[in-house]
Amino acid sequence: MIENDAGVMVDSDAIGSEAWVHRYAVVNGVHLHYVECGSGPLVVLLHGFPEFWYAWRHQIPALAAAGYRVIALDQRGYNLSDKPKGVGHYCLEALLGDVLGIIRHAGEQRAVVAGHDWGGAIAWNFAMCHPEAVEKLIILNAPHPQRFLEEITGFSQLRKSWYMFLFQLPWLPERLIRSYDYAGLERTLRNDPIHPGAFSDADIAHYKQAIAQPGALTATINYYRALFRINPFVYKQAIPRIDIPTLLIWGEQDRYLGIRLTEGLEPWVPKLQLERIPDASHWVQAEVHERVNALMLDFLRTPDGIPPVISSAFQ
Repeated sequence: MIENDAGVMVDSDAIGSEAWVHRYAVVNGVHLHYVECGSGPLVVLLHGFPEFWYAWRHQIPALAAAGYRVIALDQRGYNLSDKPKGVGHYCLEALLGDVLGIIRHAGEQRAVVAGHDWGGAIAWNFAMCHPEAVEKLIILNAPHPQRFLEEITGFSQLRKSWYMFLFQLPWLPERLIRSYDYAGLERTLRNDPIHPGAFSDADIAHYKQAIAQPGALTATINYYRALFRINPFVYKQAIPRIDIPTLLIWGEQDRYLGIRLTEGLEPWVPKLQLERIPDASHWVQAEVHERVNALMLDFLRTPDGIPPVISSAFQ
């Protein structure tokens, strides 16, 4: 057991390989925990809700073996990273500042940035606000902000996103998620994937342990509460084009995000490679990790100048 900078006792040998080094960085006013592995060009991995660095457990060794230095971050509010109190600490500017801070902390000016779910939302926005710091962009089941703002006005996506509105209530979402030993989280991880066993019993136990860290549940839900404080009309007018080579991997059986979110991206992401996987859910990098790893590595090995909007259904 070790004591981290927040005074939390952590079993450093409980999760991950011996080659994965657990570190802490003080960036943007917070202590952030991350796992590092490998050497070479930097790849920063950003997880979604309600996950933590461990969401990338299948990608970390593959990327490191291919000659990349991997940093899988516990984003602020999650697992072993700081959990500042107050919704304002989870505004978009703060989240982007954390990513930039981690890249600088690693001694780099640029990195490949990859994100899934909320991590993907942060990655999209990071590429828009800090293009000088992004070598390439990889997104997994996270919609481009322009398309999400367009689709959320329709009934289909609005119905899928019902939980975002529930999360605006005080204390009730936390109580519901925490009830019966996080039974809803376990049910989601067991039942959502198309491929049974995408999350093992040990994986689910790790997820429960992470979300049960003191203050973590409110902090992670505060991402959604902060999101609703953004004026969508002002935000939409300021969305710039992303001229960075971008890979979008999409599990088509996502019950939270409709497939239409992958369409019509040409004006906003001209250097896009779109890969849709028919037999995968929202948790794409967990349940079809070999395919995801192959797509990521092929994309990273391809020189700049991705042909405009490549689209395929990965069989």
